[in-house]
Amino acid sequence: MTNRVKAWQCIGCGRIEAPQTCIGVCQDRKVELVYASEHEDALAQLTGALTRIDALEAIAHQLAWTKPRTGEWEHSYRALQQRARKILASISATSPRLANAKQDE
Repeated sequence: MTNRVKAWQCIGCGRIEAPQTCIGVCQDRKVELVYASEHEDALAQLTGALTRIDALEAIAHQLAWTKPRTGEWEHSYRALQQRARKILASISATSPRLANAKQDE
């Protein structure tokens, strides 16, 4: 997924060198770096995952705490199904991995 680059960073001035330490008087510590584009991709994936988690937690919370009136369980169940289908449709629209899994069914 991400390629890491090992480098040396001076703890004093912040200078970064790779693949070996400088000969100066700086005090270096080994650091790992990733490309900014890979970092941004990972953040975008994380944001999408958190959005999906929030949506799924909301439906789980509703399912856990909804108590239908006497004789109305089927109506409540159907409403929860409809909401869950909408959430899953929006998730599969934004997640190619899930859309591909649905096609394989």
